[in-house]
Amino acid sequence: MEVEFTARQGKVSRALRSQAEEGMERIGRILGKVAHASIVFSVQRHLQLVELTVQARLQKIAAAGKADTPEAALRQAIAHAEHQARRYRDRRLVSKRLPKEEKVLLAPPVVRPKARVSPVEDAAARPAREKARASIAVHSFPANPAVVEPHVVKNGEAVALRPMTIEEAVKDAEFRDRDLLIFRNASGDVYVLHRRRDGQMELVEIP
Repeated sequence: MEVEFTARQGKVSRALRSQAEEGMERIGRILGKVAHASIVFSVQRHLQLVELTVQARLQKIAAAGKADTPEAALRQAIAHAEHQARRYRDRRLVSKRLPKEEKVLLAPPVVRPKARVSPVEDAAARPAREKARASIAVHSFPANPAVVEPHVVKNGEAVALRPMTIEEAVKDAEFRDRDLLIFRNASGDVYVLHRRRDGQMELVEIP
């Protein structure tokens, strides 16, 4: 891999070059074919800055590092670049492993009406169609569906034994966690309190 070093203030030591070349080799093994890489060293007040750019065949990675020493800043930039390279490699592997069955048809197939064929042409073309026939599984349904007897369970807990108001009946149904409650008020009127499918409680007065 071709690596270009640039030092805006100072020089790039041999230790920094060897450290950068080792990191570029690791990134190159992750990405595969890497064409060019550039590393820029600079100083901002008391901090050392490293800007790293890797140009692969289908992806461009840019990372930066900031630390007190150029070695630490370079190590940080290489770590960020390796992380981006692994993410790009994982995305490519996942996209390649998707099965063909998961592709969604954007539009339904077009069905053309059959053209009318004369009896002579139909007889001539019948042997060719018979050879192209394929076996098709046909599912048949019973003419008279089976009747299932309803399963009835007797339960006397849905009837309140003592008279209560509507508010007390609602609280009692919530406390018992029941969807149906039959109760009387103090006047002797009978009410049915049940829970609908939307979760609301409905009150039915029996005449």
